[in-house]
Amino acid sequence: MSEILRLEQLVRTFHSEGEDLHILRGANLALQGGEIVALVAPSGSGKSTLLHLAGLLERPDSGTVRIQGVDTSRLSDSEKTRLRRDEIGFVYQAHHLLAEFTAIENITIPQLIAGTANDKAEARSLKLLAAFGLTDRANHLPGKLSGGERQRVAIARAMANAPKLLLADEPTGNLDVATAGIVFEELLRVVRSEKIAALIATHNPDLAARMDRVVILRDGVLFAG
Repeated sequence: MSEILRLEQLVRTFHSEGEDLHILRGANLALQGGEIVALVAPSGSGKSTLLHLAGLLERPDSGTVRIQGVDTSRLSDSEKTRLRRDEIGFVYQAHHLLAEFTAIENITIPQLIAGTANDKAEARSLKLLAAFGLTDRANHLPGKLSGGERQRVAIARAMANAPKLLLADEPTGNLDVATAGIVFEELLRVVRSEKIAALIATHNPDLAARMDRVVILRDGVLFAG
């Protein structure tokens, strides 16, 4: 397996009302291709910040984010944008689907933006919809889908451009327990089949236990679970 993500000594401090909030104090982590890692920590402890730094949505105060060996601090903003588009998939607790577009269109649009031909993009979208058991929902608008179906479409969209890295922030947090279990099992299956490195934040110890390993964020530092 090749290394997809490496976080080295990440530090992030926020300043609020004259007080310094030390969110990350030297976090280190490495992910290999095909590896699924659970990120566990209480709310407000910095999980989302860590994911945003790993996904190049924020800059650390110090430390390095390497993606496939590339020191991203040396990239221009346009190079980071291309890297996010082509190599990183994001899944959030809220699905953030485009309400006026169908399920297949929500998955196809990111591919068209990346320059994929329309027929190839639609074929990839149909393959992903099938993988998540949504073939018969392809032409439904998000408003006509259940919560679990919307989140599965959101996960499929995150995988549309065949990313090397998937970052997910409580991807089943808005779903009931039974639906969350089904969606999560499908997420793990597809991520493994596509050999994606995945970092998935969750509060749920049962879901965390189904991943390859667990890391715990405590006092701004990552520890093996």
